[in-house]
Amino acid sequence: MEYHFSNRINSVPPSSVGNVLKQMSDPTLISFAGGNPSPDSFPIADIQKISRELLENDPVGTLQYSVNEGYPPLVRRAADFLNRNETVIRESDELLITSGSMQIMEFTTKIFCNEGDVVLCETPSFMVALDSIRSNGARLIGIPLEKDGIDLAELEKRMAAKPAPKLIYLIPNFQNPTGITMSLEKRKAVYDLAVRYGVMILEDDPYGDLRFSGERVPSIKSLDREGVVIYAASLSKIISPGLRVACVVAPKPIYDKLKTAKSLNDIHNNVWSQRVCERILATCDMPAQIKRLSQIYGEKFSLAHQEMKKAFHPAVAYTHPEGGMFIWITLPEGADMPAFVAEALKQKVALVPGNAFYVESRLPCSSFRLSFSTPPREDIIKGIHILGELTYRFCR
Repeated sequence: MEYHFSNRINSVPPSSVGNVLKQMSDPTLISFAGGNPSPDSFPIADIQKISRELLENDPVGTLQYSVNEGYPPLVRRAADFLNRNETVIRESDELLITSGSMQIMEFTTKIFCNEGDVVLCETPSFMVALDSIRSNGARLIGIPLEKDGIDLAELEKRMAAKPAPKLIYLIPNFQNPTGITMSLEKRKAVYDLAVRYGVMILEDDPYGDLRFSGERVPSIKSLDREGVVIYAASLSKIISPGLRVACVVAPKPIYDKLKTAKSLNDIHNNVWSQRVCERILATCDMPAQIKRLSQIYGEKFSLAHQEMKKAFHPAVAYTHPEGGMFIWITLPEGADMPAFVAEALKQKVALVPGNAFYVESRLPCSSFRLSFSTPPREDIIKGIHILGELTYRFCR
């Protein structure tokens, strides 16, 4: 039988994330590849206790179908949580619960983009989000990143071009893969450009609560008085990714379309995980949990950074994130990154090569992403010293 697949699915390269997750299942590897939360970050005792109470006190309500927009108490609790530091959700907005943040990328592109429509994104950017956007027939155009966020001159040039873009996808806080945080000045400028040119912003903020240094920067959504920002938040990094609970905030007309897209996808979220998350937000000390996470990732970053300074070739450059899980490491131009990553894997250290995060993933790239979130202290030290030796072999 000869199979004829759609143009949309054929436009998406084989999943890099699948390879990353497969590598991370190998206990002999030191994995700097995946963006998984630290194993000691989960509130396991709270999840066990709450799950037991739910199944003892209301098993049918926990195991039955639910409503499309999300478990109502969680919708209310999540809205309060998102608004605790700033106004993310205004009276004109609604909040929809989704099965992880990737549904938000999928649904947003689906409701706004026809085949061939343009979506702008930072470059490099989160590879799975880029694949999701491509899978809906959109054409991605990457805008370079600078030390304080996206290149505004290039962004305006692309916004003014024809055909006009439908969306711009951004990760302003501790960006994946670079760790860069967009400055407040640039956030305001990006918002002003979006209003002027009538381009929707999809603001992806899975890492915003993982700040371990510097000062919090207001979200772009908190600036939004014109209804041009869709805000994606996740409980994966502060509670657990296995629960698959995220939420999207959008103006009411957009929310209605997102809800329609969700009803065609999975009808509703996992009820048990929604109820667990609601109880955690209601009964647990979330400021203490977030402070604990910031300490975990801050200590891991400091250790990684300290070891890199000692072990890496002086010609190697790298970012200095104030939060999140990632460091973007760049060897001198012309370094053979595929060979570097392959040699690291031979020595039981897993990385993701930088080209995987670019719109044009086939172009040469001398960078790689290092995730410091998962390995324990001894593996961070050992793994970075293995990489350090390799940098001296590959920096000419």
